[in-house]
Amino acid sequence: MKSAKDYLDEANAVVPRIPGGDAVAKHGSNAVFVDVRDSGSIAKTGTIAGANRVPRGMVEFMADSATQFHNKALTKDADIYLVCGAGGQAALAGKTLKEMGFTSVTNIGGIGEWQEAGGPMEDG
Repeated sequence: MKSAKDYLDEANAVVPRIPGGDAVAKHGSNAVFVDVRDSGSIAKTGTIAGANRVPRGMVEFMADSATQFHNKALTKDADIYLVCGAGGQAALAGKTLKEMGFTSVTNIGGIGEWQEAGGPMEDG
C-alpha cells in the first residue's frame, strides 16, 4: 500500500523543483504558469499574474486536447511551471502531466515562495 509520502516522493523524483526567484525570472517569457489550487484558495491569496487556473482534480481533463475541458495553453511542448499552496499538489500534478507526455514541467512550490521572491500577483 502507498502512503501520501510515497506519492510525493515519486512525484518529486520526476518533477524538478526550483526556487521562487528562479521561477520569477521565467515570468514574462513564453512559460506557462499554472496554479493547481482550488478557486477558494486562490480567492484568499491571489495567484501568479497571468496564471492558468487548473485545479488539481481537473488536470487530466484540462491537459487533454481530446476533452471539452482542454486548456489551450497546456501543450505538450510548453514550458510549464506549477504552483500550489506548499508544493505538494504541484508536484503531484506535475507527475501526472509528465505521464501524459508533457516534456517540460517544473514545480515552483508554494504561492508564498513566489510572493517572497517578488513575483507579480493578481487577485483571485
